[in-house]
Amino acid sequence: MATELYDLTVPPFTRGLRALNGLLDKAVAHAEATGVDPETYLSLRIIDDMNPFVKQVQTACDSPKLCLARLSGVAAPVNDDSETTIAELKARIASTLDYLASVPREAIDGQEQKEVVLTFPGGEMKFLGQPYVTGFAIPNFYFHITTAYDLLRGAGVPIGKRDYMGGV
Repeated sequence: MATELYDLTVPPFTRGLRALNGLLDKAVAHAEATGVDPETYLSLRIIDDMNPFVKQVQTACDSPKLCLARLSGVAAPVNDDSETTIAELKARIASTLDYLASVPREAIDGQEQKEVVLTFPGGEMKFLGQPYVTGFAIPNFYFHITTAYDLLRGAGVPIGKRDYMGGV
């Protein structure tokens, strides 16, 4: 039996977002235990030319919802990227999880050959459905989850591989 596109997208995106939500919980707990304002994590950067933590979480939410919207045609929620608290980031994750759960399997499976065009200021990238999922959407998602993890870990939040893996 072939792997279906739904199985390549919704379950790992869901697990990753739940893990990210758990990382935020641990960040808040660590901040409270050490007397740090948890909102200071939102501005963390690995290096000046990289996006801050808040943008890593926003993009980690956008990547799966836009992937499913592009494949299925089911409109994704629009966010204005105005989160200024961890609670607001957690609400964004919850909204994204709700959207992922709402997209029917039938709208994703069978879209392996669907044309997906991404438009950027410098041009566009064209894919077919399955190569888009495996070569762009999934790697992009994990890049932002990993970067968020690394920023929190670098800030001293006691998280590890099991937290990142999300209950595997």
